[in-house]
Amino acid sequence: MSNFILIAGYLLIGLLLQRSRQFPQNTGQILNAYVIYVALPALVLQKIPFLQISPQLLIPALTPWLLLALTVPFLLWLSRRLQWSRGTTGAMLIIVPLGNTSFVGFPMIEAFFGSAGIPYALLYDQVGSFLILSIYATIIAAVYSHSPSSYAAGSRPSARQLLLRIVRFPPFVALLLALLLRDISYPAIAQQFIDSLAQTLVPVIMVAVGFQLKFRLAAEDRQPLAMALVIKLVLTPAITLAALYGFGLTDLVIQVTIMEAAMPAMISAGALAIMSGLAPTLAAAIVGYGVMLCLLTLPLWFYLLQWLVNL
Repeated sequence: MSNFILIAGYLLIGLLLQRSRQFPQNTGQILNAYVIYVALPALVLQKIPFLQISPQLLIPALTPWLLLALTVPFLLWLSRRLQWSRGTTGAMLIIVPLGNTSFVGFPMIEAFFGSAGIPYALLYDQVGSFLILSIYATIIAAVYSHSPSSYAAGSRPSARQLLLRIVRFPPFVALLLALLLRDISYPAIAQQFIDSLAQTLVPVIMVAVGFQLKFRLAAEDRQPLAMALVIKLVLTPAITLAALYGFGLTDLVIQVTIMEAAMPAMISAGALAIMSGLAPTLAAAIVGYGVMLCLLTLPLWFYLLQWLVNL
């Protein structure tokens, strides 16, 4: 619980800095860049080399893809039934399937499970959420965007562009390197350096999230916003819990996977929808309200898991 309080404190600092004139408007983007290029790769190099490979690791790696396969047809059905605009449909298809499994997920997983849960969260994020963002979300953005300045001038990104985007992403490069260095001990000074950088991940992430929170909401966005929050914070973890219940909830990998599925919408997915001109007000609202509400819903899911484990 103390870690959870610290996370709330970091978030509050970001909200306060957002109102300060001493910090430029792109401060959140700068902090995000630091996380992507420095802190997150350091965490990958710190944790992954010592991860014990087992068939259970397929669970956090495959769960995001299975949830994507379930969520997309449901969103398309809702779009037809509720007569959403093309922009709203595109934004929902990009944002709702993708959880904030790193910027919010890592600090929350550490708060609930300690550092032992981080390797499983990394697999869920890197093999699942990141690849889905890089491949699926960019294609949806290109297909649904009406803006000529969108990704690749509104055309579908080529396979080469997608591949380059993936292999150049620093945390993914660190993941590949960490897998090559499995069970190899770093020199003492290198380990200390990596550890010190990895420790900056949680405070910097949460300050950045707080700095970027926006709560603008138009009347026409209220219905899809409500649907997005219910799907993301309630239905997705409930489906994951039901699907994984038979594997036994005592294993840490199962609990981390369920909690990662309960995370709010990914900030990067919201940014992609906004940059593509897809319902920007709605996209910002889903991300902003989701992060705030998860401070309530995530502890409820965690306590439910612990109750089920102790039955």
